[in-house]
Amino acid sequence: MERERFDIFISGGGLSGLIAACAFGRLGLSVLCVDPQPAVTDQANPKADRRSTAFLQPARVTLETAGLWTRLAPFAAPLQIMRLADAGGEAGEIRYLADFDAGEMSDSPFGWNLPNWLLRREILAQIDQTANITLRFGVSTTRIVARHAHALVALSDGSQIETPLVVAADGRNSAIRNMLDIGVKTWRYGQKAMVFTVSHPRPHNNVSTEIHRTGGPFTLVPLPDDSGIPQSAVVWMETGPHAAGLMALDDADFMVQANLRSCDILGPLTLTSPRNLWPILSQKADRLTGPHTALMAESAHVVPPIGAQGLNMSLGDVQALVDLIESGADLGSIAMLTAYERKRMPDITARVSGVDMLNRAALLESPNLRALRLKGLQFLNETTPLRRAAMRAGLGA
Repeated sequence: MERERFDIFISGGGLSGLIAACAFGRLGLSVLCVDPQPAVTDQANPKADRRSTAFLQPARVTLETAGLWTRLAPFAAPLQIMRLADAGGEAGEIRYLADFDAGEMSDSPFGWNLPNWLLRREILAQIDQTANITLRFGVSTTRIVARHAHALVALSDGSQIETPLVVAADGRNSAIRNMLDIGVKTWRYGQKAMVFTVSHPRPHNNVSTEIHRTGGPFTLVPLPDDSGIPQSAVVWMETGPHAAGLMALDDADFMVQANLRSCDILGPLTLTSPRNLWPILSQKADRLTGPHTALMAESAHVVPPIGAQGLNMSLGDVQALVDLIESGADLGSIAMLTAYERKRMPDITARVSGVDMLNRAALLESPNLRALRLKGLQFLNETTPLRRAAMRAGLGA
């Protein structure tokens, strides 16, 4: 079979890989993106990704660079206020609220929230109109051989690709990371995340709310209204056995428990989607590069769904690569890859460590430790320098 050549090869067609393809394609580069699984873009499909993604302000810049924001903006729910609620008392009632309003520091909201299945639909529609981007679903990467000027990539369909730059966006169990013998540190919490969408009688008023008790936060993230009825995405983190027990309930009994856990903050919640269960862990690759290869997204870092850090970190990876390409860096060169690692690794390390600390605090079960967590939230909210630092982090700085 004749060898094909592309400027950039992306292994992994999840959201990060698809956005990266759009961003590189807008630079006039030829891009091939492959993924072993087909993309699900229909909300009614049982395999649809029910999670949502909150894009923080820097991520919007990347989406604009990739030519995607005008497509996505009509479907996005702005996140104007980030609300932290402590419900760690014996009765489980909310005993302290801390509201962080983006208006205190910015003319724009903290971010914008969109359903993942819809993101895939719109990104694929954009790619379909971009001649220099090629997608192949049902295809995986089987081997990479580095040469002096390029890498040779073998694919499961028998084709061979020659490229100066391989971008590994193939997830937390990255095959490319394993091929390059790059180690990874993993933190496990014994948690699962239950993901679903709800409607509710009270408007969310563009407030994203994290309710902390035990087991992890119960987070309500605004979605656009549906026929005038307020909607939110829910990420409910619990210990593994508790999550398994909740998922075993029928929808009616499950929502009884969900309403108790929501502390009635938006009124009675009504389930509007199937429920999905996701494992929770943190992960960081020992390094971000190999010969002609850059690791990005979950092949490089994984964090629990706290503070909307996950995909936003991934778009930080994309933007770093875009900036290097625009600066004239030689694709896939040692100099380019060294600069990429130097740019991204400190930020990744800080954010993985920070989210790990926050998640461990959310897991606290002892009443005394929960009381300490409450004091910490009060101190954060009422100490101006700390409050402003937290808001800068929330804005993606």
